[in-house]
Amino acid sequence: MLLLLATGIMGSRAVRAQQKAMPVIGNLVAGGPPNPRILAAFRQGLSETGYVDGQNVVIENHSAEGRYDQLPELAAGLVSSKVDVIVTGNLPGALAAKNSTTTIPIVFLTGGDPVGDGLVASFARPGGNLTGVSIMAFELIPKLLELLSELVSQAKVIDLLVNPTNPATDLIIRKVQEAADAKRLELRVLKAGTESEIDAAFATLIQLQAGALVVVPDPFFLSRRDQLVALASRYSIPAIYAWREFATAGGLISYGSSLTGTWRQLGVYAGRILKGDKPADLPIQQPTTFELVVNLKTAKALGLTVPPSILARADEVIE
Repeated sequence: MLLLLATGIMGSRAVRAQQKAMPVIGNLVAGGPPNPRILAAFRQGLSETGYVDGQNVVIENHSAEGRYDQLPELAAGLVSSKVDVIVTGNLPGALAAKNSTTTIPIVFLTGGDPVGDGLVASFARPGGNLTGVSIMAFELIPKLLELLSELVSQAKVIDLLVNPTNPATDLIIRKVQEAADAKRLELRVLKAGTESEIDAAFATLIQLQAGALVVVPDPFFLSRRDQLVALASRYSIPAIYAWREFATAGGLISYGSSLTGTWRQLGVYAGRILKGDKPADLPIQQPTTFELVVNLKTAKALGLTVPPSILARADEVIE
């Protein structure tokens, strides 16, 4: 791993030496390879500030491939190669970057509270070298539970799939447990931090005769979207997700902020910083709208009738 990382950094330096005039953005990815739609949204945000990838800025993607313990090493590599801005779409990446530099600007996306997590001093004036977007995904997870229990009203036991390598996992479990207790639902927690563990988790769901599943928002799960949706379909498990990308891929239902809209904002902030703005002065952004997407085709395959109350609130219905 160290040899591959060193080779990648040396290769990046060689490319940069050929394009000395261009600033470099290091994209620190926690899950698998960067999602093309997300990268396109990021490039759109950059273009709104006058930067075009390959013309007057270079974007370098460095992925931990779901191995969150590799993020500090990757972040240190970005710092040693002296990128101009570090961008990361997750809390573990943001913490790794913050611990690696106090000077290189960092633009992050997090699902939790960036103040409580120690990333910034305040939402209005972050201070230091970090700023970004909080999509409040962790706060919305109880809402996922509520929607799923409304859709699958006969389910008295709800399973929760979490990534144990995510530092926010314990907080997520507490929040969902509180919501489950309020609804008098039994909550079972399943953990998966690798592709094979996802397979094992679904095998456990079948053994337990699971009634419904909440998949928490996590970069690794997003990178394994097709696997998760396929397993839920194969075993006929009603599941809810935090991002529309799951529903459009065949998942039953999703509720959360727009990832593409969020990444466009990260691109805008990265471009503004390259133009001279300081992260300390750029307030933390938060989404103002959330998308509810229902896949009626999947619901029909599962033998579910989507309540009119959910359909009336849906921003998109896939038929």
